Amino acid sequence: MRIERFEIFTFPMPFKTVVRHASASRRRMSNLIVVAHGQDGQTGCGEGCPREYVTGETVQSGRRFIVGHADSLIAEVTDARSLRSWIEAHRGVIDDNPAAFCATETAMLDLMGRTQGRTAEEILGIDRPDKVFRYSAVLADWPFFVFRWQHSRYRVRGFRDFKVKLSGDIGRDRRRLGVFASRAGRRLRLRVDANNLWTSPEECQAHLDSMPATPFAIEEPLQPGDLEGCRQIARRMGTKIILDESLARAGQLEALDDPARWIINLRVSKMGGVIRSLEVVREAARRDVGVIVGCHVGETGILSRAALGLMQAAGDRLVAAEGAFGTQLLRRDLTTPSLRFDRAGRLDLSRIADMGETGFGLGLDPEAELIPLDPQAAEHTAPP
Repeated sequence: MRIERFEIFTFPMPFKTVVRHASASRRRMSNLIVVAHGQDGQTGCGEGCPREYVTGETVQSGRRFIVGHADSLIAEVTDARSLRSWIEAHRGVIDDNPAAFCATETAMLDLMGRTQGRTAEEILGIDRPDKVFRYSAVLADWPFFVFRWQHSRYRVRGFRDFKVKLSGDIGRDRRRLGVFASRAGRRLRLRVDANNLWTSPEECQAHLDSMPATPFAIEEPLQPGDLEGCRQIARRMGTKIILDESLARAGQLEALDDPARWIINLRVSKMGGVIRSLEVVREAARRDVGVIVGCHVGETGILSRAALGLMQAAGDRLVAAEGAFGTQLLRRDLTTPSLRFDRAGRLDLSRIADMGETGFGLGLDPEAELIPLDPQAAEHTAPP
């Protein structure tokens, strides 16, 4: 495979509802979309989600990374082996620009698959997703009447796994977690996401001790990287800690010498692409640490599809899955088909109409409005 050029876009699609949590409030997506063009006319599409409050990235910093490394990628990457070599040689810069690289890497994997007539998973030497995946219901920091309505909708559909975004306001959080305090509510599996709300274990414990329902796990209760504080919370409250912003690459798992306390929230964009995410999945399995394959709010079908291979690879270490909202959240998805879980929270690729058999198997909606980010992208072409 030879890459001729990259094109860089954004897809600023509004959400159907405002999504709020302790770190941010979002009304529309702001993702990087990369199209990799091959010499045979084939194209591959990739996506990344730069989030300043997660990795320090913006759409514009992502554009600069891609433009700055396009020539090197075009010259050096021709297959999965050379892609892995490029990643190994550029770990530091990918650490600083994971979403930008994720958009580029997923585009290249899609192009490789289409060029070679194989799935992206076959290109990487892993099993193609062949399970029926079940997704968690995610409840944001909405006004209570919206929260209660969404909770009821999920319950009627048969969801039993819930993630609730905390606000930090005791009264507000007590009211919302109260819906899990009934006999029926206690049969549901509940985890909460604090989005780095507190600065000490004592603050976290005081807040959660006042809640009417007890979660089995707490995501990012303290400031990013405060593992010792999180250990104290886990010991005092008898709960697991989910690491998101605090863990972005496989090497960081070395610090988790008490695996029973931890779960990793693995988001493909935050980790810097599929290959680096697979490294985390394998290291988590080796250390017997559970994995949640999560998502950024507003991911399109591209990242939803890329995450499925990781969910398959996680096997019995997969604690939960988030994502595949598609047009349940977006006013319009970028891909055809739009990957979204069904009414019961299930996604079965074998039942998705019009899925392709090469690359990630998705096309771009011809009516979707992509906004070019790099008018000079055509300059980054393969040498003659």
